[in-house]
Amino acid sequence: MLLTFVLVTSLFALWGFANDITNPMVAAFKNILLISNFQSAWVQAAFYGGYCVMAIPAALFIRWFGYKKGIITGLALYSMGCFMFVPAGNAMAFGAFLAAYFTMTCGLAFLETTANPYILSLGSEETATRRLNFSQAFNPIGSLTGMLVARNLILAKLDQTPEAARRVLAETDPAAFAAMQKNDLGVIVGPYLMLGVVVLFMFVVFLVARLPEGVSHEPSGKNGEARSTALGATVKRLFTNPCYLLGVVAQAFYVGVQIMVWTFIIQYAENELGMRKDVAQGYNMVAMGIFVTSRFVCTYLLKYIRPAQLLLLLASCGGAFTCGTIFIKGMTGLYCLVAVSACMSLMFPTIYGIALKGLGDDAKLASAGLIVAIGGGCVMPPLQGLIIDKGHWFGEALSSTRVSFVLPLLCFAVIAAYALFVKKHRTQ
Repeated sequence: MLLTFVLVTSLFALWGFANDITNPMVAAFKNILLISNFQSAWVQAAFYGGYCVMAIPAALFIRWFGYKKGIITGLALYSMGCFMFVPAGNAMAFGAFLAAYFTMTCGLAFLETTANPYILSLGSEETATRRLNFSQAFNPIGSLTGMLVARNLILAKLDQTPEAARRVLAETDPAAFAAMQKNDLGVIVGPYLMLGVVVLFMFVVFLVARLPEGVSHEPSGKNGEARSTALGATVKRLFTNPCYLLGVVAQAFYVGVQIMVWTFIIQYAENELGMRKDVAQGYNMVAMGIFVTSRFVCTYLLKYIRPAQLLLLLASCGGAFTCGTIFIKGMTGLYCLVAVSACMSLMFPTIYGIALKGLGDDAKLASAGLIVAIGGGCVMPPLQGLIIDKGHWFGEALSSTRVSFVLPLLCFAVIAAYALFVKKHRTQ
């Protein structure tokens, strides 16, 4: 199963790239199209909305047709979404870009719904969470590459005319402003087009590869007899499993905090410290580098510390750093925001592994709930953008940008509560 493990692990980097080339586009579209933070955050709403819509159909698909066909379908949708950026750029229509993002993540929903439980099945159940953490460690490597491309091939090449000057130009010389917009949107389209080609290549690789179905860690039913595999029986078991259901909730809040921190670090640096977008993106890359390092460190620590215990520790530290982001001005506040990434590194795969532990073949459907939970990323960023748009709170003492990070703080509190629940009700 080693070759299969390597191939499937490569997918983690592939969707990490998509996530983090997209985060800075919230700030880019805001400046190019002269829209509000709330409106530009709809990039994230469209991007993560695809997970909400497609995760359950994807789970049913792999239940009927298997892991390989799920991966192939996901790669086909992913590449199609990337290629949709070309007509979106030609039309200069924000809605068309949102449709492209949505199509991309319908494909990503297939890939994540398939790849995560597939990795869990490629070996013994005792090492499943560690195995998933190892595979997930390659996700931020893809993310860091996406950030690098976003900074050097998109943000640095966009017209650097400030928003105020753009608004004046839009009123005084609409034709020149439209030409500026078209050029900037073309800069955005290029990397997504190249990404589509890469994803299409991976589609061909998986199409010809021979993949095993993996090992089923199927628990017995009452009195030791085989459990029913009927859809209704599976759904009933999942809805009566509190550790799984609360895991879905915790995952939604985790994805929310991840996207908010990595999306609005640029606005924090701009609004609080007056940095340029490409310079601020450099701090986002530092945060991702810390995230990558912390993922490997935490994966090693799981040999000695129970997953729920480590999850609780990191959620508590993440909340503390978020408080620093809110209440400390200047570079120290930015450093606290960067440090939050060290605390997030373990969370997604650990919550995933805890929630699916002991589910056997039910994990194929259960994984859909955890991928639907990624929809937390489509709800919370627009809410944070709305808070940022409100201006100062409490006079000049606390800016709306810093106040907005109360939402990530709430997310860490929910994750810590889940970790406490697992510690109390499980011995893992």
